[in-house]
Amino acid sequence: MLLVVGTPIGNLGDLSPRAAEALRRASLIVAEDTRRARILLSHLAIQGAALRRLDAHASDHELAQVVRVLTDGGEVALITDAGMPSVSDPGRRLVQAARAAGVSIAVVPGPSAVTAAVALSGLVEGPFLFLGFLARRGEERRAQLARVVTAQEPCVLFESPQRITATLQELAALAPQRHAALGRELTKLHEELLEGSLEALAALPGPWRGELTLVVAAQAPSERQPLGELELDRLVQEQLDAGLSGKAAATELAARLGLPKKSLYARALRLQGRARGAQDPALHRGT
Repeated sequence: MLLVVGTPIGNLGDLSPRAAEALRRASLIVAEDTRRARILLSHLAIQGAALRRLDAHASDHELAQVVRVLTDGGEVALITDAGMPSVSDPGRRLVQAARAAGVSIAVVPGPSAVTAAVALSGLVEGPFLFLGFLARRGEERRAQLARVVTAQEPCVLFESPQRITATLQELAALAPQRHAALGRELTKLHEELLEGSLEALAALPGPWRGELTLVVAAQAPSERQPLGELELDRLVQEQLDAGLSGKAAATELAARLGLPKKSLYARALRLQGRARGAQDPALHRGT
């Protein structure tokens, strides 16, 4: 069996008894960083545990070795540096490989910076959008930033200490008065939640340290402005360029923008038809 085990995001006292027992009985523990894992195992007085590194850059061969342990009857515990595996952390590929091999999989849920920040922020009452880490540059990043400030539900994202100021400044340029909450070192000794407008948070002096989780309030109805034809085309084309079908693009944007899915699908079909026409030389010859 593969056990997907949640571990503390800061305070080691948050490790559940079930998670501790899973780590004690595992025949192999695979971890994003074995150095961090050893600190946790030392806290639990677990000695001599078989430990193997399996990070986001693990090769197919390394994955196959872990799956072999599982198919041979071993019990493997998967952990990351902190929180839940596969939540903006490695884990998805091993879960998929284990499932493809017919291995039983169980989850041992534990702390998560996502839900901790949501609960602490006071900005979330129902649905929210979790984006993980934003792209670092380019059109993908610009699209993600626009998605944050136009979302009709609160958005939660992770950021590094080195990039948080730039991210806050870029968001503030789009929606300066939007309320947000920035959680730092959640569950740790120096836990801190900073609240205010994006403009105010962007102006805070650095340097920043520790893990950071940002919760941005939903776009208020008063902030919403009708989108022009060119802007709608751009948004639909972004979804098509990302590999979505016309139907999937319409569904995604209808949920995000609160617009009719039927009209967005018609727009997607029109753009796809225009693209096919531009690629077909025969169409340009009139044949």
